[in-house]
Parts: sequence; C-alpha cells; structure tokens
Amino acid sequence: MTAAATSPATISVALIGNPNTGKSTLFNALSGGRVRTGNYPGVTVEKKSGRAEFHGRQFRLVDLPGTYSLAPKSPDEMVAVDVLLGRRKDEPQPDVVLCIVDASNLERNFYLLSQVLDLGLPAVVAVNMMDLAESRGVKISLDKLAAKVPVQFVAVQANQGKGINELKQALAAAAEKPATKIDSPFPAAFQEEVRKLSVLTQKNAEPLPRYLAERLLLDTSGYLAGAELPGVSQELLKELPAARERLKQAGAPVPAVEAMARYQWAGEVLKSAVARPKERTDTFSDKVDRVLTHRVYGTLVFMVVMFVLFQSVSWIAEPAGAATDWLVGAAGDFVKWLIPAGPLQSLLANGVVAGVGGVIVFLPQILTLFLFIAILEDCGYMARAAYLMDKLMVRVGLSGKSFIPLLTSFSCAIPGIMAARVIENRRDRLVTMLVAPLMSCSARIPVYVLLIETFFPDRTWLWGVISLKGLVYLAMYSLGAVVGIGIAWLLKLTILRGPTPPFVLELPSYKWPGPWIVLHRMFEQGWAFVYRAGTLILLVQIVVWALAYYPHDERVLAAGVRDREAALLAEVEPLKQDFEEYDAKLNAAKISDKEKEKDSAYVAKKEAFEAKQAELDDVQGHIAGTLLENSYLGRAGKAIEPAVKPLGWDWKLGSAAIASFPAREVIVATLGTIYNLGEGAEADSTPLHEQLKDAKWDGTDKPVYTRPVALSVMVFFALCAQCASTLAIMKRETGSYWWPIFTFFYMTGLAYVGAFIAYQGGTWLGL
Repeated sequence: MTAAATSPATISVALIGNPNTGKSTLFNALSGGRVRTGNYPGVTVEKKSGRAEFHGRQFRLVDLPGTYSLAPKSPDEMVAVDVLLGRRKDEPQPDVVLCIVDASNLERNFYLLSQVLDLGLPAVVAVNMMDLAESRGVKISLDKLAAKVPVQFVAVQANQGKGINELKQALAAAAEKPATKIDSPFPAAFQEEVRKLSVLTQKNAEPLPRYLAERLLLDTSGYLAGAELPGVSQELLKELPAARERLKQAGAPVPAVEAMARYQWAGEVLKSAVARPKERTDTFSDKVDRVLTHRVYGTLVFMVVMFVLFQSVSWIAEPAGAATDWLVGAAGDFVKWLIPAGPLQSLLANGVVAGVGGVIVFLPQILTLFLFIAILEDCGYMARAAYLMDKLMVRVGLSGKSFIPLLTSFSCAIPGIMAARVIENRRDRLVTMLVAPLMSCSARIPVYVLLIETFFPDRTWLWGVISLKGLVYLAMYSLGAVVGIGIAWLLKLTILRGPTPPFVLELPSYKWPGPWIVLHRMFEQGWAFVYRAGTLILLVQIVVWALAYYPHDERVLAAGVRDREAALLAEVEPLKQDFEEYDAKLNAAKISDKEKEKDSAYVAKKEAFEAKQAELDDVQGHIAGTLLENSYLGRAGKAIEPAVKPLGWDWKLGSAAIASFPAREVIVATLGTIYNLGEGAEADSTPLHEQLKDAKWDGTDKPVYTRPVALSVMVFFALCAQCASTLAIMKRETGSYWWPIFTFFYMTGLAYVGAFIAYQGGTWLGL
C-alpha cells in the first residue's frame, strides 16, 4: 500500500526542483507565508516547512533544497533523497511530490523529473515560467506531455499567482491516486546489474530500495559506499567494481550511462510536445548580459551596484540603528526610574534591556541588507556578480558564490554567514562561514575610532588628500580581508581539503522582483535572526552583567565616598531644578540660545549646575570603577594580566576585552567604567580620550597606552571572534556546535598572535 492510499488527515507534499525554477516563490504562494525554518539535524541544509488548507484537506509543505540531480555525494546532498524515501526520523515520507520545472528549459529539468519518478511516489509537475517560454517562441502541449508521462502537468506563473488554484486541485487529487510508475530509462544491461545488487541486499533485514541500489552502482565518488546504508554489506561493495566493468564492456559506462539514459528519455517525451522556433531569438537577457558579464564593463557595473548597496545600508541602517539605540536607552532609563537602585534594577537595565538592545541594534542592518540582496537575487543580477568574481575566488580554492557573503560581512558577519546558504558545495559553504567574521564589520568601528583619533596625529600628504588616520583605517579594514584569504586557502588545504568544484552556474532570465517575495525573504531572515540569535546573546549579556556586578562588596570603597555621593546628589538636584526653570522661562520669552549665553544669570546657573554635576560624575565613576575592579570580571582581568602583558595590556584592558566577547563595541563603555567615567562613555568622548592618554601602569608613571598598544588592541579586535550573535548564527547555519567553537578558538589565537606582533614590532620600530 502506498503512502497516498492511507488518506492521512494531513497530506505531506515535498517540493523539489532545479535552482532558479521559482520553487521558493511557489512554496510561499501555496503556504501563504506560514513558514517554519530550521536545519535538518546534523547537516547544514535549511529545513523549510509550511501548512495550508485547500479543497477540504490539510497540507504540510516541505521545501527541499534546490538541486539539479538526486545523486548525493555528501550528507547535505543526501537530505532530499532521504526525505523522499522516508529514511529520516524527523521527516515523514511525502504523500505527494511536487516537481517544479522551468518551461523555457525542459530538457535539463526533466533529468531531475525522471529521477523523482523513479522513486515511485504520487507526483504532480508544475510547469513554471510559461510566459518566458512563450516569449522565446516555445510552444508546449501539456496534454501531449501527460499522454507520455502518467502525472498531471499544471501550467503556473508563480510570481504572479497564476495557476495556483489548479495546482492545489491537482495536489489534492494526486494524494488519492496510486503511486506514479514509469519504465526505467536505463538500458537492459544496467537494470540487470541493479537486480543482482538487489538480490544481495535482500539477505539483510532492511533491503536497499531500488533507487539507492541504482545510486550505489552509479556513485563512483565512494560517498554512498561509506554512508552505512542499511542492506549494504562487504559482499555487495566487493561486487560493485566488477558490475561497473561489465557495464563498460556492454557500452553503458558508469556514471555516464545515467546522463545518456535520462536525457534520451527526456528527448523522447518532449519531441512531440514541445515546438521551438528554427532560429534562437536574441532575448532581453542576452542583450543585457553582453554588458553585465563583460570583463571590464561588468566589473564596473558591479562596483557601482556594491557601492550603492553599502551606501544604502549606511543611509538607512545607521539612522534606524540610532533610533534603536535611543529606544533601548529610553527603556533602560524607564527601568531605572521604575525600580529602586539595586541588583534587580541593574539586572533589568544593564542585563536584560542591554541584552535585547545588543540583538535588536543589528536588526536594521539585517533587514536592509537582505532587502537589497533579495531584490538582486529575484531580478537575476546576483548570479552575474558571482560569475564575475569567480576568477578571483578560485585562487584561494573557493568559487564565485563565496564573494557576495564575504562582501556582505564587511557590514555585518551575521547576514554574510546567512547568505552563504546559496553555496551548494558543503566545504566551500563552511570555509566561507568560517572566514566571514574576519571581515571588518561595523561593530569594530567604535574601537578603530577611539584609538585612531586618540593616538594617531593629523598628519597628511599630497595637499591633504592622504592622511595618516585614513591609512590606518584602511590598514585595519584590509587586515581582516587579507588574513581571511590566507585562512580560506589554509582551510582548503587541511581540515576542509578537497578540489575546488567547477563553477557551474545558470544565469536566470532578468525579471522584475516580486514585492511580496522580497519583503517575505527580508522579514523571514530578520525574524530568524531575532528569534534564534536573540535568545543566546541575551543570555550572554546577562552573564557578563553578573560577572561585572557581583560580588558588589561595598566594603572595598573608600571611607566616606558614599556619603560624598549622597551629599552631591542633594546639591545637584536643586541646582538642576533652578537652571531648568530659568531656561524654561527664557524659552517662554522666545530668547534664542545665542542670546541666553549673554544672560549672566543663565550662565551662572548653568555653570553651577554643570560643575556640581561633574563632581557627582567623578565620584560615581570612581565608585563604578572600584566596584568593577573588585568584581568577578575585574578579578578575571587581574588573573589574565600576565597573559596579556606581552601585548602591552594591563588588567583593565584585559577586563575590557573579556567583557567585549559578546559584542566588540562593549569595550568602549567598559573602558569608560574602568577609567572612572561610568557607563555612558562614547567612542568620541573627549574625557575618555584624555583618560586613555593619562592611564598609567599600577604603581608607576609608565603610560599604558602608546601607539604600539593602540595598534595591538585594534589588530586584536580586527581578528578576534568577539560577537556572540555571529557564533549563534554560525551554530544555526551549520547545525553543529563544533564549527562556532572552532571559529572562536582559531580567531582568538590568531588575534593574540597578531596583537603580539603589532605591539612588539611597533615597539621595536620605535612607534
């Protein structure tokens, strides 16, 4: 009995098709946007499922990875085969298979269709992009196709919602029909060898399905032989070389016999059903590609597109990020106003609210980048960009598809890692994700700004066109890219060793991006980031807060310092109230700010308030710094001081580095607290600049910060994996804790060595 014959309460439908056939668009149209995403356990393949109800039945839709063939050579590629055969515990065997084909390129798409039909499951074929085929003069008779292949063919135009109702009706009907069966397209000699292998597997408790027996015979890579498939014995494996030799002698060499047999089958099926023009018409896509894929013109266009993309991120994401920061700050102030000072207030304001803010502050970048990436992908340009960059990437063992994720990582590594999903080859995908955090993201900017502006002079050359500070900025941004290229090359030679796969890329036709498709992809990626990465980064921020807050022993404070704070608070409040009331009075009289500065009473009240507030800030900063020094985080800084001293760092810098591992930009606020400035220090804070310049090693007059130390800190932050969100996303994308752990340790070690060289080398050169 087939799966369909049982008439389940919920019908499971698996969608499969070649890349760029509109499969994801059709999936979203059928599911109505009710989608869940995740990873299949143990692999890096995204698991996307949705639910829908039509024709009185409940449907569960599973979007399988886009593929050109069901010929697995890795665990990732095995997912689709395992799902279709019902061999995964986390996913039931589908009741119906929906195969999506591109009407303008049926021969290639029918190769995969023939493999799907070989599985013997109820199937429906959605013939997408009929309008594109017609524009090229291709005429397709679906009735003639159905007469040769025992499945229902439905014409659809997924991006415009055409044919969706007919497709739903076909799926409901297919679930009630017996399994689809076609004659094997392979020659008789091949079928006989498969029969012999099946006899050997029948000796075991779990005989190998016919399709896997075929694949085992065809797979010369050795993956399936070592995949511990049920029914595969040593006796069977020993028989494979002899079977392949017999097929070679019979004129059906492996693995070429599959391509010959399946394309011959496709040609016979399509011969009478598809009419093509005698001469190929020059399409709009062909004309545009003469420019966009040109070695010179295409590269120039690509540079302009990338410039506009990242400028757009800056124009849109930075104001949105500033607004997000303001909201988080307002929420923290509200918590402090609502809850009395103490551990609960600090936990909620500095742990929970700051933790949520540490996640949400990335969201504008995520949404903006994925908005533009979705537009470029849906219109067909992203494939051209990968094609142009392939020659550069292949030199380090990667392909052109790695370029866009790495470029994206210069704004934020998180969307860069997420964008690596487009890379089919598992090794290339992993290498890309492992080096993406080395690209200098926007979170490093506060560190660069603080140290470059403080310790490097305003020296310029060529009439001010070239500046020393600008060169240091460029060096810091270039460092991550250069080191990333070296690490990618090294990984491809060692733990992810393997040949660079041929860069086979289909250039889809250009089309207007669908607004709903673009918005859905953008918000889907944004929600996935907030939901999954948010939980981990929030937890880490709370842990860091606890380490920096406890044991909060007031006995370490100098005698009378709390009394001094209380006295200053009592003095500041009336001065503040007096100044604000006088200021409001002048505003009511419509006195301008410039005129206010000439009012002696206004100036006196303002200066009195600000002077007393500065005294209070100094005392509160001293209290915060002393408590932090004696906190668990401060003690950890003291403990690691011998390890960081060769980098030119003291315990305070060590503590700041530890605190910044959840998020790099935390170091600025942490340094502000450590140097008695409280928690509100910013990267452009003049007092912080001065405090860093004046900082001395404990018990000496030797300055902590010099130009080599500044270089050491920047190099460390340029190379270190200080972003819990990035590691959380890497865990999600790889489906394993191993890769983020490996990334953390290799980048931390790399950062330490780089910082050591920067400090020792800079000191030796007399910087």
